[in-house]
Parts: sequence; structure tokens; C-alpha cells
Amino acid sequence: MSLTESSKSVFTEEEEKEESFNALWIKEALDELPHNFTITDPFISGHPIVFASLGFLKMTGYSKEEVIGKNGKFFQGPKTNRRSIMEIREAIREERSIQVSLLNYRKSGSPFWMLFHMSPVFGKNDGKVIHFVAVQVPISRREHHRKLRNVSGDLSDHFGSCRREVCFGNFVHQDRALPLECDDDDDDDEQGLEDWEHCEASESEKLKAVEAINNVLSILKRYIELSGRLVCGKRYCLRGADCLSSSLVISLGRIKQSFVLTNPCLPDMPIVYASDAFLTLTGYKRQEVLGQNCRFLSGVDTDFSVLYEMKECILKGQSCTVQILNYSNRKDKSTFWNLLHISPVRNASGKTAYFVGVQVEASCRNTESKELRPETKQLSVVGAVRVAVRSSFMVTC
Repeated sequence: MSLTESSKSVFTEEEEKEESFNALWIKEALDELPHNFTITDPFISGHPIVFASLGFLKMTGYSKEEVIGKNGKFFQGPKTNRRSIMEIREAIREERSIQVSLLNYRKSGSPFWMLFHMSPVFGKNDGKVIHFVAVQVPISRREHHRKLRNVSGDLSDHFGSCRREVCFGNFVHQDRALPLECDDDDDDDEQGLEDWEHCEASESEKLKAVEAINNVLSILKRYIELSGRLVCGKRYCLRGADCLSSSLVISLGRIKQSFVLTNPCLPDMPIVYASDAFLTLTGYKRQEVLGQNCRFLSGVDTDFSVLYEMKECILKGQSCTVQILNYSNRKDKSTFWNLLHISPVRNASGKTAYFVGVQVEASCRNTESKELRPETKQLSVVGAVRVAVRSSFMVTC
């Protein structure tokens, strides 16, 4: 379970996202670090920033309230290299570290170059990625100046400009983008971004990024020790544990309908993923759902013959659609008729890795609408989940 999930996993306000991550002393400890960095949580829909250092805020010109809850793409702009962005996305999908030079934008609209170093943070008990730490190191203009001199001997023809600041991502409109800023006051050297496409970091800057990552991880490890959890910079996956990859969680988070994913390979077939729409429908919080068998939604008036029918289909590895009375976690403990579709989700080898359960409140079935029929929506969700599972790196039983 991530640090964010330990407090609250469904957020409606940016300050709640930050509060869920920040125990008081860890916030203070992280704020004392001189580095520019952000921490994100892949288990929250949208993979948002849950912590931003003071240096990062000062450098970008944004306030804490404007950054917390945003995705890193918030800082990208028209001249950000799309190939670099794809490399970062691929590293997130594969849950590995990456170092790449990146052009991002400040709140003022001015672009700047940085060395972006991102590393996953793994839970030591279950091997899951619980956070990504992204450190941003300024790329020195003078260092890049020397490199270009060695290559061409003439800076005026080849040097654009390189800013000594750092950032993680920010979207700016085309008409808002300003010329690339430089730390030095040499106006003659400040040219448009069109003059060059890449700003290479020096070896010292790369080492500085590694040092910053290690410092942030050191504080996170200390916090975890005091709270009874363990994190590390490398994956430790216990045999038999369900390691739902962050890339799979991100893919599932894009599916907006109500559904859960269960693992038949674990005892009692627990829920390993629950969509935001499912939490809204049932009134439960994510930490109250994960690890539970789906029968926790049943109650005294639930037809147990329907539960038996579902169990038989699961044992046979077959799909089924039933209408069942479920109980919500709302204050009135209200019930609702659930049109439930269950279907196996197989991995690349054809083995059943998960079961997906898609819920539609039965009252919505009879409403006159031009939208897709509930059954069609359910099948589309099943298809989307199957694609996400097969395309993601994960540990199966």
C-alpha cells in the first residue's frame, strides 16, 4: 500500500492529495532538502504529484496549490521533445529509472532545460511501485557552451540557450511560449529554440541527480521505518504475492466505468483494483475495498442462489451476467440492484490471471437514453481491461 493510500485514496481537492502523502515530519524533512523534485503516486487516477519541493515551486513560479494533484504533463509545452516524453512514459510502464534532458515551461511561459531523473520507489514487502521520485537538475549554460565550442568552434551558429533551472512538466499554449531564458546576461547568445533540439547535461550534473534521488529515498526510508512499512529503490517481490504494476494501474485508471479486478490465484480471490466509479457507486473508500472478497457487498436480503451461480461460473472460468442486491456503505446503508457482469481476464499465455466484475446500477437499465445499453458498456469495459492486462508488465501467479 502506498503512503497516499494509507490515509486516503480518492481525492476531490488538491490539498487532500497533499495531506494524504504528508505526515508532518516527513514534509518538513523533505522541505529541508535543497533539491528540485516532485513525488507522484501512480495508484491515484491520473498519476498526480503528491509532493513538490520548495525549490521546485520557486523555480517554476507555481504555488503549492497549483501543482499538487497535477500530472507532469502540466509543465510541458509546444517545444517539449515528444520523443523524450515517450521515453519517460515507457520508463513508467516498465517501472525503471530514467535520465533524460527535457525542455519544460514555467508559469510565466518561459522555457528552460533540465536534467530529468526519475526513479520508482518500491514497497519492500510486496514489491509494488508505490511512488515515483522525479529530480530536476539545472543544466549549466556554460557547460553546454564549452561542449558546443568543442564541436563547432563557433557558438553563434549553434548555441540556442540553456536555462539553469529545473522542472517536471507544464502545458503552455503556443501564444504563451517565450524565448528560452538563460542565466547569463548575454543577450547575443539568446536565440530561438529552433536553433537546436537537445541540451546535454554534464557528468557532474548527472551525478548530482543521482545524489539527489538517494537523499530523497533516504528520507522516505526513514519515514517508512517509523510507520512500520518498508520501501526501497529495488523491487522485492514475495513469491505468491500479487504485484499489480503501476503501468497496469495507470491503464485501468483511464477506464471510467464501475468495475473491480480480482485475483483468483490468491486466497479468497481478493479485489486488487477498484475503479473510482465503483467507489462512488458503493460509497466505500479504496482502502476499505482492496483485499476484500466481493461478497462483502452482500447482505441479509441478497439471493444466495445468485452467489452460488457466480461461484460456479468462476470455477469453470466462464463469464456470467446476474442481477444481485448489494449493500452500499452510505450513511443510510441503502441497497441497490446491481446488474453485474463477470468475465475472466487471461494473460498472454492464455491462463486466467484475473476476473473483472463490471457493475451497472439496475435502475439505470430502464432509463430512456441515447447512450449505449448497459450490457454493451460492460463488454467494452471487459475488452479495455483485457487490453490493459496483456499490454502491461505484471507478476502473475
